[in-house]
Amino acid sequence: MLNYIWISLIAIGILVAVGNDVRDEVQNSYRNGIPIEATVAIQKSPTSLRQTWEGDLIVNAEAFNSFYGIKTVKVEIHQPIVINMVTTGEPEASLPLGSASPDLWKEMAKAATSKEKLVGAVRSMTLAPDQRTARLQIVIEPIRFMKTKAVTQAALDYATTAVTIALGLIGIMALWLGVMKVAEEAGLLRIVTRMLTPVTKRLFPDVPTDHPAIGAMIMNIAANMLGLSNAATPLGLKAMEELNKLNPKVGTATNAMVTFLCINTGGLILIPATAIAVRASAGSANPGIIIGTSIFGAGCATVAGVVAARILQRLPRYKKDLEPEVGKEASHG
Repeated sequence: MLNYIWISLIAIGILVAVGNDVRDEVQNSYRNGIPIEATVAIQKSPTSLRQTWEGDLIVNAEAFNSFYGIKTVKVEIHQPIVINMVTTGEPEASLPLGSASPDLWKEMAKAATSKEKLVGAVRSMTLAPDQRTARLQIVIEPIRFMKTKAVTQAALDYATTAVTIALGLIGIMALWLGVMKVAEEAGLLRIVTRMLTPVTKRLFPDVPTDHPAIGAMIMNIAANMLGLSNAATPLGLKAMEELNKLNPKVGTATNAMVTFLCINTGGLILIPATAIAVRASAGSANPGIIIGTSIFGAGCATVAGVVAARILQRLPRYKKDLEPEVGKEASHG
């Protein structure tokens, strides 16, 4: 089901992006084919050895906003420009983008031929008498389907990130699964079960203390407390399977099932190993800083869930008759 949800969200995102791109194309939001006028403060002019102009492209803020129909630029734009004069047609202009470049041009570059610069053609250029400045008209390369490209690129990037994180989790998952298996084979589970008998009796009074469900629930809770998340899932399913064997009416959750689900969903944790591994894989400088807040948050959620389950199970509205259904008692036993 979750896969269908993600596919639907991606499809919706692409449809919305295509719709916006069509609107931008109709309105020509990026002024494709229309020259923008600017001033160039020339730093290096052509010689017999250097056939390029290098300078500072200067565009008035009001002129830039009026040209693109926006209101975001507040100060005069100073953008590096390199003009190649040795071409068969119009001179080629290159705009290397940096921190001083307009945000709109940075966004446009994501759909351009290069993400680090915009290129275009110089339609006309008039030198000042001192040859230190020039007025020019430049046509920036056509920008089309920018939002669609951004959505599809983001989907690919996050898919790559997901694979990277998943591979990084293999080691820690294998380690803790091995630890849990060794503990089970060594009899540690039985010792822990006996130690926690006073707690499990109060939390699950309907479940016998020596029933396999108790051991499965303790294993699941322990895995969750170590932050193993996915590794705890099989243990949780096993616990529910064992609890269902005590259920007199299949299809109706018992109080023990509801209480266990609250503890499981609350995510009571001591060491958020998975979250720490994800943060480390993503390059966090201090991946373990979340331990304190994770314990506090998960503890509050778990207590709130157990208290709510205990209160609601006493109310007639939420009680269900757990007498075995006719015809199913024999098959259930």
